[in-house]
Amino acid sequence: MAFSVPAALRRKPCCRDRDHRVKKLLLFALIVCAIVAFFAFGGAQYLSLDFLKEQREAFDAIYAERPAFVIAAFFGIYVATTALSLPGAAILTLAAGYLFGLVVGTIIVSFASTIGATLAFLSARFILRDWVKSRFSERLQTIDRGVERDGALYLFSLRLVPVFPFFVVNLLMGLTGIKVWTFFWASQLGMLLGTIVYVNAGTQLADIDALSEIVTPSLILSFLALAALPWVGKAILAFMKRRKVYAGFTRPKRFDRNLIVIGAGSAGLVAAYIAAMVKAKVTLVEANEMGGDCLNTGCVPSKALIKSAKVAAAMRHAERYGVVSHEPEIDFGQTMARVRKVIEAIEPHDSVDRFEGLGVDVVKGYATIVDPWTVEIARDDGAKQRLATRSIILATGAEPTIPKIEGIESSGYLTSETMWDAFADMAEAPRRVVVMGGGPIGCEMSQALSRLGSEVTLIEAGERLLSREDDEVSASARAILEEAGVSVRTRHEVVRIDTANEEKRVVTSGPEDEFALSYDVLLVAVGRSARLKGYGLEAIGVDTGGTVVTDEFLATKFPNILAAGDVAGPYQLTHAASHQAWFATVNALFGRFKKFKADYRVVPAVTYLDPEIARVGLNEGDASAKGISFEVTRYELDDLDRAIAESETRGFVKVLTPPGKDTILGVTIIGAHAGELLAEYVLAMKHGLGLNKILSTIHSYPTMAEANKYAAGEWKKAHKPEKLLGFVERYFDWRRG
Repeated sequence: MAFSVPAALRRKPCCRDRDHRVKKLLLFALIVCAIVAFFAFGGAQYLSLDFLKEQREAFDAIYAERPAFVIAAFFGIYVATTALSLPGAAILTLAAGYLFGLVVGTIIVSFASTIGATLAFLSARFILRDWVKSRFSERLQTIDRGVERDGALYLFSLRLVPVFPFFVVNLLMGLTGIKVWTFFWASQLGMLLGTIVYVNAGTQLADIDALSEIVTPSLILSFLALAALPWVGKAILAFMKRRKVYAGFTRPKRFDRNLIVIGAGSAGLVAAYIAAMVKAKVTLVEANEMGGDCLNTGCVPSKALIKSAKVAAAMRHAERYGVVSHEPEIDFGQTMARVRKVIEAIEPHDSVDRFEGLGVDVVKGYATIVDPWTVEIARDDGAKQRLATRSIILATGAEPTIPKIEGIESSGYLTSETMWDAFADMAEAPRRVVVMGGGPIGCEMSQALSRLGSEVTLIEAGERLLSREDDEVSASARAILEEAGVSVRTRHEVVRIDTANEEKRVVTSGPEDEFALSYDVLLVAVGRSARLKGYGLEAIGVDTGGTVVTDEFLATKFPNILAAGDVAGPYQLTHAASHQAWFATVNALFGRFKKFKADYRVVPAVTYLDPEIARVGLNEGDASAKGISFEVTRYELDDLDRAIAESETRGFVKVLTPPGKDTILGVTIIGAHAGELLAEYVLAMKHGLGLNKILSTIHSYPTMAEANKYAAGEWKKAHKPEKLLGFVERYFDWRRG
């Protein structure tokens, strides 16, 4: 038996979208026609005080004869007036009081006004929300989160105050994600008091000459006071919640410090620096090395090693520059000595001496939070110190994640933290390296070690490398690694590690069957986990779920205990940690006056392969997943003069914008110095500058940065005004005679 799909279900998405747009246009046209007809046929004259007073006897006669019909007709007229946002709802409310009395009039108006408002709300949502969402997605998401949390309270307060035009409230709320039922009941309750006031005034219609006699300043102040009541109540509830959170703990009568920062990595150093600059008494506690992972085992040593590897690769391929190529002689010991020197050159920036010179009390030791205001420090000198503090910032960072794999404990594995000490003891680069994990760390180290002479195999369980990037970027990363000599095996999972014999082997399972790889060095780079253990968080009840659970102000369940950096998430980036540290510190020190929500709208990220991969904002996968409409503008670096001159033509600049607009939604760059090129787009997105602004900015020639200008030029070319240019062409034809 054949199965036939109904024609409606066989429509292509574009057809459904077109039908949806047609329905929107029809509804909009219907509303406009109804409003125009209202004014064209003099509808406004029927919604006035004078008309009501003139027709009072006629109203009395009709109502006395057919009360049900009058109530139904009045109800319908009121709903239509409100739904179409026509002027006159206040007059109709007075009329309800006059015709039906206080009780019946209030019931009719209360439901009719709410139903009409809900219809207007739904119309605005149907016609405009998709359009607004496609252009202001990030801002709308922020608004929706606030509405989801406090939408009913916002709406209730707005409805209480008669100075806010209700039709504007209907329109704006329709653009948010507030639920229809929430809108209905909050509107019903919020408008009830105002409805009673107007209906009661309507019962005294003969004594009223203007609406201003009803809405007096004293009445408005009364409504404002009523509108403030829910917020006062919310503040009281918040106060009671805080009291409940701190129940069982004794608050010190005085404090030794304004702030204690636990962890001297990127976030902790910035937090301590800011606190010292505003003259707060701050203690910075670090159990290991100042500078944290970034200086000692992360960003700094890895980039130093990558540079050495890049030089080795340039020597192998010197013919690209008209120089004789030759195989470099790698002195791995000297390479690692250089890495150490680079760390030592940067160390003074993060040193104890520098921060103590800034006024920070730096303590080397392990910190434990005893209660929300007390930190106990087991100092390196053997002493124990207890300090009472107004606020605490957790900046304890993250550590490599070690998967649970059979044999891994005896495998001698290295991580991004431990490999530097191991490499420092090697005279030669390890011969056979297996890297587990196809994220940024795994990819960067695979290329660098391969260029320095190791036989590298990268194993990734997922479908592709750099899974957060677009497919073509992942494919480019794979090609870059394979070009460097790395054997890339995606869709392969390590199932066990054999160390029984002298030959250590990694056994993996792939799409077809198992295979074994012998190794000298096994580098585990499958991710990083927040450092949460040993700081007393469990004992005092700070919530953790992979990271420390914080609110939008970076505060934990205890408002005076905040977190920043990798321990807080959602990013594991040095610059994101520093960015969060500003919000955490300002909120910790000045939150009683003003608190700031952490802003993640523009967070760049770079993978330091050669060529680099840099991104900020949305890529195509992100935009599609979020249902955001976009256009792609692309500029290939093989067309750029500086890239050609330096034989660095591999890569592109890809910019996402809303259809027809130059607003930058996101940028992905692959190319030499992509991280530096990205900075211009980060600035532009942060301050709302579009591609037209970049196009109109002078860029030095010849530079790689011109790629940004030319990408903007590609967008402009795709959006040139064809009709206008047609007129201009005819004008020039005319000018030539």
